[in-house]
Amino acid sequence: MTDHAFDLVVLGGGSGGYAAALRAAELGSSVALIEKDKLGGTCLHRGCIPTKALLHSAEIADHVRGSEHVGVRASFDGIDMDGVHAYREGIVAKKHKGLEGLVAARKITVVRGAGQLLADGGVAVGDDRYSAADIVLATGSYSRSLPGLELDDRVLTSDQALTLPEVPRRAVILGGGVIGVEFASIWRSFGAEVTIVEALDRLVPVEDAAMGKALERAFRKRGIIARTGTRFARAERTADGVRVELEDGSSLETDIVLVAVGRGPSTEGLGLEEAGVELDRGFVRVDDRLRTTRPHVWAVGDIVPGLQLAHRSFQQGIFVAEEIAGLSPTVVPDTLVPKVTYSSPEVASVGLTEEQARAAHGDAIAVREYNLAGNGKSEILGTSGLVKVVRRLDGPIIGVHLVGDRVGELITEGQLAVGWEAHPEDIAPFIHAHPTQSEALGEAFLALAGKPLHAL
Repeated sequence: MTDHAFDLVVLGGGSGGYAAALRAAELGSSVALIEKDKLGGTCLHRGCIPTKALLHSAEIADHVRGSEHVGVRASFDGIDMDGVHAYREGIVAKKHKGLEGLVAARKITVVRGAGQLLADGGVAVGDDRYSAADIVLATGSYSRSLPGLELDDRVLTSDQALTLPEVPRRAVILGGGVIGVEFASIWRSFGAEVTIVEALDRLVPVEDAAMGKALERAFRKRGIIARTGTRFARAERTADGVRVELEDGSSLETDIVLVAVGRGPSTEGLGLEEAGVELDRGFVRVDDRLRTTRPHVWAVGDIVPGLQLAHRSFQQGIFVAEEIAGLSPTVVPDTLVPKVTYSSPEVASVGLTEEQARAAHGDAIAVREYNLAGNGKSEILGTSGLVKVVRRLDGPIIGVHLVGDRVGELITEGQLAVGWEAHPEDIAPFIHAHPTQSEALGEAFLALAGKPLHAL
């Protein structure tokens, strides 16, 4: 076995892995980045970027359909899925080429192949061994399915759904989390009849309850059916589609089924436990500084318990590179990681939900909501929605939650408010440009400071 020595070896070239590699190289380390598929991982090729491209196509379709409402005459002749896929693939290809150029410019050695952690601390790729003072595990995640549910050309995960050659007439989506509601939004805009089946009592159940209920109302207006509090039982192929049976005894006839029940950590077959890296239900056990149970082996991203978000992975990759370099970077807890669901309408949040805040602080919290119906820019855009802000009584803002079209662009302000432990009274004097949707967030801060302007 041929040995290759580096300062750092990174196993996985997705958001967390390439971020660690880039930052380590910037800090002067020699880096090997091992990737069995394409640099960029799930986010770039099968997740964040391609789904948001489809969502933009869906948004344009809705705008064209509703153009006469704003005095613009336009005709809508349907969805050209070949054209949609060409647009999606073009964006992914451009970003992939840019990433490959960036990695090459930092003189990072890219190793193509599947890596396995060795008991002596190296990483094997075929007949080659890559050794380093430190190793970063960043192998990402895969789409989960349900027991007894066999995937085929009509029962899909998001990976297959991205490349459907035509718009389904009917779609049933199992799971009302981020992936489920984003595809529901896409397919409804493209003209499909969509039903979401969610076992819990609301859509996007990790979000504040008010946001999930508001999204469900908005989806109902769009004609998307949400069967919340309902569990999937089984599915069987029919002559022209799939019959989905639910535990309440009802059934749904559909052309396709999207299984959107979350993602699992890609840690199987990597030799982790044999090399001394402990796992918990497939996830890698780490401490608060992302060290695994084996010295000088670190883990980042979706294989680490917590939020499975590309920007969290990216931040963790940077963190580990700086920690290895002795820079003592700041730990960013999951409560300070912003979350955005890019459906129409969007859902965005950071910090504690009202339920979490009451569990932590009892009645010593204050909550204010501001309806986007009172916001001029939201009226212009034609979106309904809600801003909800949570604070400790006489204390800082601890949660910001939004629902409405384009509100994902506002969540950074919320992150700064929560992360810097700002009091509403501190923020109230700052001016939001008019007319912008950010004014809605400002109104909620004013209300919490005891001086509401446009809110009662």
